[in-house]
Amino acid sequence: MHLGGLARRFGVVAVTAVAVAVAVTGCSAEGKGGDGSAGACDGPGVTADRVKIGFIYSDSGPGSSVLSFARAGVDARIGLANDTGGVNGRRLVYDWRDDGSSPSENAHVTEELVQDKSVFGLISATAAAGGSLDSLSAHGIPITGLANPAWVKYSNLFAYMYDVSPAVTARYIQAGGGTKAAFVMTGSPDFTVQAIERFKAAFAAVGVSTTETISYASGVDSPIQVARQIVNSGADSIVAFTAPEDLVEILQATGTAGPNFFNTVVSVTGYDRTVLRTFGPQLAGVSFSVNFHPFESQNVAMDQYRNAMARFAPESTEPEQQFALYGYLYADLFIRGLELAGDCPTREGFIESLRKVTDYDAGGLIDPVDLNANRTQPLQCNAFVRINPAGTAFDINRARLCADGSGT
Repeated sequence: MHLGGLARRFGVVAVTAVAVAVAVTGCSAEGKGGDGSAGACDGPGVTADRVKIGFIYSDSGPGSSVLSFARAGVDARIGLANDTGGVNGRRLVYDWRDDGSSPSENAHVTEELVQDKSVFGLISATAAAGGSLDSLSAHGIPITGLANPAWVKYSNLFAYMYDVSPAVTARYIQAGGGTKAAFVMTGSPDFTVQAIERFKAAFAAVGVSTTETISYASGVDSPIQVARQIVNSGADSIVAFTAPEDLVEILQATGTAGPNFFNTVVSVTGYDRTVLRTFGPQLAGVSFSVNFHPFESQNVAMDQYRNAMARFAPESTEPEQQFALYGYLYADLFIRGLELAGDCPTREGFIESLRKVTDYDAGGLIDPVDLNANRTQPLQCNAFVRINPAGTAFDINRARLCADGSGT
């Protein structure tokens, strides 16, 4: 599996705008659905016995090697819901489209699903959704899924996170004895540059100094030269906005010490079993931030996720994959909205009711989230895992670390 596309086109979006949740707490709000029986409902996508949903994801184009895993998670969560009677007596079905990681194609397939297929709403696992959000907002179409901070103005869009406080990573580096962090990035897309600048400001606020951003592209730049820049800067830690294979080249260029040359190395991509199989020994000691309860945690909700993947997405050979879980969470969030919309769900009722939820936790897969406040308040806490010395497994290094330095 090639992860370069994610880091070069989508890696930062994945880190600063997505991560993770599974559903349902004791919110008792009712939607503005009709008062009649389920059989009397005839809104878009709703019949007496089913609700039709649209699913848009990037199965081709930049970043698709990772985003394509989301469909298995959607299958698992919808399969689990249908296995227990559906939602308010209705079975869930979905039509899917690949947007090719293109905003213009995203707009086209969105219109096709909404206008031609009359779906009730959408689940989205793409960084290209900006191509359709204005239209979806204007028509009041509910959508759950991947989001980024620039999309907070869309009240019809729901995500368990839009952003994560960069101070959490600064605290992690600080706790590891780090005092100066080198930022390394692949390419120079605007959103990556902007994210790194926010990280630097947050690091400065908690007392961790930073270097100038160092760019690296495999096959173009010299890893030895980049490694020399990092070492000569006096940095004792690294924050890598790169593909895992690029980070391997840089760390190898620092000499036989590898990651151990630095107090802490944090990568924004790579929490993936495939990375372990391919690069595990070379990345031993590297840490990854995780915006859901890690796969390695003892968690009933995670066991339910694994079982659902085995039963309803058996074609997926790797359930412990970030974007499979993200897809599961995006579907779970949509299901929560349908539950709250009542026996005769309407799009308006879905949006209004789901926005009132203050403690969404995806059944225990994430810390509770206020689905209204989180649009403007970045997540303040997350976990960190680290590849073990043998390079064969991820170990939980911090189960929960927060921007104020608290945690476990």
